[in-house]
Amino acid sequence: MKPSFDIDKIKYATDQPTYEKAVGLYESGKVTRVKEGFGSYSAVVIGTHPYHVSIEARRFGFGDCDCYLGQRDTLCKHIVALSIYAVMNGKKLSDEDKTQVVSPTCSENPGELSKEELSETKKAITLAMRYIKPYKGPSRLWFSYQNSLDEGCARLAKIASDLPVSGQTAKLLVDLLLRLDRKLCAGGVDDSNGTVGGFMYELVELLQEYAKLDSKCIKAFKKLCGKETCFGWEEPLARIVDEGLGD
Repeated sequence: MKPSFDIDKIKYATDQPTYEKAVGLYESGKVTRVKEGFGSYSAVVIGTHPYHVSIEARRFGFGDCDCYLGQRDTLCKHIVALSIYAVMNGKKLSDEDKTQVVSPTCSENPGELSKEELSETKKAITLAMRYIKPYKGPSRLWFSYQNSLDEGCARLAKIASDLPVSGQTAKLLVDLLLRLDRKLCAGGVDDSNGTVGGFMYELVELLQEYAKLDSKCIKAFKKLCGKETCFGWEEPLARIVDEGLGD
């Protein structure tokens, strides 16, 4: 059975150190004796010792490994390495496949998205926002819930990092910040770990870079003036507007 997840799912749903180690195992041929079962895969992954690993094809991150972390129900590099093998079928990973975006960064490339690109970007944002959802489960689901927030923010960080710099994309990111703010204030999102809030501050810093590169981006910040948000993230951007109007 072909896995229902893809390399992007693995990349965005795995923390950076674990993913990098898993890629290393995969690329060095440490995933051996792979067998495809009914809705599952099994293998021996060579690490400090040969580890017996199995994963579900339907859901990424569900599996077993007899390493120290695996025995404690923690997603380990061996499970991730086998997941990569199941998706790639032994094929070479591209540089993009191997690269994780931890925080949003400014592309520094001026330009606007075409109508089609803008539509696709908005769809990608909506898809990523689905991972930033209300917390309704029992305490035993807390860690999986936090992983979902991490994945949503990682997907959004990649989208933001790929954007050209313009008033158009500044408006897109301001609207994204407001959507995230609504989720935190009234959408039932439990951001106790500060995952979403930290990402929002990073987006604000990104938009400050936009303003330095293209003053036309400042116009997109005006809707934040006089607006009350859940933790005052808008203040640096509103200040830029005030300073600009004072010139």
